[in-house]
Parts: sequence; structure tokens; C-alpha cells
Amino acid sequence: MKEKIGRVVKVSGPLVVAEDIPQAEMYEMVYVSDKKLFGEIIEIKGNRSSIQVYEDTSGVGPGEPVYTTGQPLSVELGPGLIGSIYDGVQRPLDKLLKKYGDFVVRGAYEPALDRSKKWLFNPVVHKGDLLKTGDVIGEVQETPVIMHRILVPVGIEGKITDIIEKKEVTVEDVVAKIETTQGIKEVKLYQQWPVRIARPVLKRLPPDAPLITGQRVIDAFFPIAKGGTACVPGPFGSGKTVIQHQLSKWSDADIIIFIGCGERGNEMTDVLMEFPELTDPRTGRPLMERTILIANTSNMPVAAREASVFTGITMGEYYRDMGYNVALMADSTSRWAEAMREMSGRLEEMPGEEGYPAYLASRIASFYERAGRVVILGSKEKQATLSVIGAVSPPGGDLSDPVVQSTLRTVRVFWSLDAQLAYARHFPSIHWLRSYSLYADMLSDFYKKEMGEEWIDMRQEAMRILRRESELQEMVRLVGIDALSPKDRLIMETSRSIREDFLQQNAFMDIDTYTSLKKQYRMMRLIHLFHKLSMEALNKGVSLDKIISLPVRVDISRAKLIPENEMEKFDAVEKEIHNSFDNLVKEVQNV
Repeated sequence: MKEKIGRVVKVSGPLVVAEDIPQAEMYEMVYVSDKKLFGEIIEIKGNRSSIQVYEDTSGVGPGEPVYTTGQPLSVELGPGLIGSIYDGVQRPLDKLLKKYGDFVVRGAYEPALDRSKKWLFNPVVHKGDLLKTGDVIGEVQETPVIMHRILVPVGIEGKITDIIEKKEVTVEDVVAKIETTQGIKEVKLYQQWPVRIARPVLKRLPPDAPLITGQRVIDAFFPIAKGGTACVPGPFGSGKTVIQHQLSKWSDADIIIFIGCGERGNEMTDVLMEFPELTDPRTGRPLMERTILIANTSNMPVAAREASVFTGITMGEYYRDMGYNVALMADSTSRWAEAMREMSGRLEEMPGEEGYPAYLASRIASFYERAGRVVILGSKEKQATLSVIGAVSPPGGDLSDPVVQSTLRTVRVFWSLDAQLAYARHFPSIHWLRSYSLYADMLSDFYKKEMGEEWIDMRQEAMRILRRESELQEMVRLVGIDALSPKDRLIMETSRSIREDFLQQNAFMDIDTYTSLKKQYRMMRLIHLFHKLSMEALNKGVSLDKIISLPVRVDISRAKLIPENEMEKFDAVEKEIHNSFDNLVKEVQNV
């Protein structure tokens, strides 16, 4: 039983003020009242401590006790995380469902990792070996696709004095003992880590490869690097959640962490119902075998949204430290910012823009800056990445919202979702003229090596055509399309082909939901070739009407339906394009 060392003097929603907590520290975890409500100290003024409570405080009043723990808000990291569904403070929701029913009762507690489950531990070091922080002691097959590596905890290095043989153990069993300068340290299958402190790395590196998502508009025009950061702002109904689901399923990351931060319950329900049924295209096994879900819906206590974001990123760093490439999806950071605004108001802090706290930008940056491509700790130099993609839901889709602007100052990729595209059923509804990627130039060496110099040129030419179309549309609205020159009308036709045949992608069609880089290259080359030969034909006197009525245009639009294992069909379409234009030019010359 913990000693009662403080008492409540004020309750204001999720904010509880307590006094007489000796040696209180910032971000220390405490339990409020005899109901054991979970909270965290976020401000200390003299004898008074302000506590952010992650549960409903109704019924709590002045005079009630506050129990201290002496520990910061931490998460348990070990075998059993993959495939689990947690709330914002890492309580396993499936266990709480069995124990308490459909609603999480106040003060409910259940260990994040199952204490009774046995894991087969396979040691990879021997007695007498010298180990550093981050070295692998042994391995546990966490799921059929993920090997969980048991690491030497941070701050421990020395000689192995004892290590168990290969056998089944629980997460609390001691598997090794290490002799350090501070004495013998025991190593278990799990460790704890404070969520607000980034896990250390040996070195940070610039990104050198894209996170391949199979989404054409992203991979071709606005790529995110492995270890990169991206922001997906957009109004309600513009497809933020669908994009994050697509990235979760198709991106070439080893581990996926999906944080539902303050989203509506039905959206998280969709995730919880769909993800366990999805098949991982990489392994053919259930997607949940490499996924962790954190569900923190809008009807859960508002303060827990902040904890959910940092809980997720800490888990991501843990798997990155094992050498895995991790992708984290946060949906949506606007809800987290709204929670910060509420807590700031209750703390009576000086408000910043639109009532958000003055530290909004630095708090958002502290989350995104934990992404990156790094050299992980350990005796052997090994690289791993943690990529972060955050959805932002500004009110009314207003991109001048402080949360969007603070996020854009931090991240390097901006996928601007457009409501008009969504209403026109053009998905993904990423607007090609408003979005950008600061990784595009950094990754050009990768694309040149994998896809050739021609890919860079075709990409730039496609963007030039899309920009020119936007300018021409203004003229068309004023004077009509017939007033345009044949070359400008051709640009309008090519642009439509780029938009409808390349950028538009059906997430619910098996053959179109994912496109490899090789197929993207071949699709773009068809459009590029048709445009180039069309320009040449116009210069030779061929009429535009004959060009745009060529039957081969249907083959170009259907190229997205060519299976990945039948690339030779693209050669046939290219040959048909050449033949079509040869015949057109001959007709003109014969006349």
C-alpha cells in the first residue's frame, strides 16, 4: 500500500490540484483519491502540484488523498506488444473488456504485458561475454513474422555473469545477470521507459531511401523517406483515415503503430474491426502480427490524448532499437492539441493563438523530432528508421489553423487533402499543386539508381503539365475550351490522363490498391510517350481530334489494371502507341 502523502485542494475537470506532496517532481505519476485515478504532475508551484488526470474526476473532492509512485509516466516494453490494443496509458483494452465489460471503469488497472504468458527465450550470448547498452541478449518469437530481440537496457554495460538456457519464461523472469560498475544488474524480458524521454541512439543519419507505399501520388510526386515525417491535413470526409489505413497496410515498414488520438468512436471501431481481418500483403498472414493499436477515442478522458501520442512513439523507438523499420500513424494530432488547449486553460496559462498554449509548436516538435534514420546503440553498427505520419483535422479544413502551421514547420512532407477532389470521388484526394515533399531531391539518387534518369524527367514534366492545366482552366472558364490552341488543348487532355489514369487509385480494388515502383514507371512512361508523340504529330499537321480519338488511349487508361507479374503487356501498349502515330502521320503525308 502506498503512503498517503498529499491531499486534493481543487478539482477542475481533468485538472486536480494537490498540496503537501514532498519531493514532488515534474511528470511524476500519481494516483488520485482512493479510486486510484491515474494522473501525472504537470506543474509545481510552491507547495501545490497540478495533476493531469487521465480518468474521469467526477465525484473527487477536496481533502481526498493523493498517492505517489516516485516514477515518471512510463510504458512496459517487451514481448506481447505486437497484436495488442491499448488505450492512451497502455491499459490492454481486450483484458479490460473481459474484466469489466464494455466500458472502462475508473481506476481500472491491468498490466500492459501478460504476466502469466510463457515465451520461448533463445539466448544468443554466453557467460563471460562483454556487452554494451543495446546489445541483443536473446530472442523471442513474438509473432510468426516478428522476432523480438531482448536488449541490454539503457545505462547497463558489463560482463554476463549468468544467462539461462533456451526455455519458456514469463516476462518477469530474470533471463540474464550483468556485472556492472554499480553491481549486478538483472535483465528480464521486459523493461520500462518514461514516455516523454526519447530513447538514445548512437548517431542520426540523413534519409537515403523512400518509404514505399504503393500509392502512386505519394511515391511518384510527394515521397516520404524512411525515417521521415509527414503531415496529412484535411477537412472532414476528405480521406485522412483511409490514407493512413493504406499506408499501414502497404508501406514497406516492418512494424506498424496506429494511434487513434481523440477520433470518434466509430472510426476507431472500424480500425479495430478491420485490422484483425486484414491480410498482410508482404507475408500473407494477418496484418495484426506486425501491428500495435492504441485506441483513445473522443469520449475517453481528454487528457489521455497526450499520453497516447507519447506512448505510441516510445513503442516505435523500442522496436527501432531492435533494428526494425517502424512506421507510426497518428490520427489525429488536432485532438491532442485540443486537449492541450483545455489543460492550458484550466491551468490559467497565458493563451497563444486561438487559445492554444504558447508551447504548442514546441510540444508538437518534440513528438515529430523523435522520428529519423539512426545508428542504434550496440556493439555492432546497425541502422534502423522510425517514420511518423500525422493526420491533422483543422476546423473546416482551414490550413491557417495553428496546429497545421506548427506541424508544417516541423515535418518535411505535406499531403494536402482537398474536399473538392473527395466530393468528385478522386482518391487519394491529395492535391498535386498544394502538396510538397522536401525529401524529393534527397531521394533522387535512389530513384535514379532504381528507375533511371528518365523517371526524374518524366515526373518533372508531369508536374509541369498539371501546373499548366491549372492556368489554362482559368482561360477555359472565361472563353471556353475551343479558344485554346491545339497544343494547349493537348496539355488539357494529357493532364486529365495523368489525373485519372495515374493519380486516381481505388483502395478497394485488389489490382489497383497497390502499385510497385516498376509499374508506376511503366504507367507514367505510357502517358509521357503519348504526349510526346502527340506534340510531334501536331507539328506535322495531324489534327488534334484525330489524336484524342485514337483507340490506344483506352489501353493507356486501363494500364492500371495490368497485373504486376505481366509487365510485358506494357511493351505491347507502347508498340501500339508508336503504330497509331505512324499511321496518323502517313495519312497526313499521303493527303
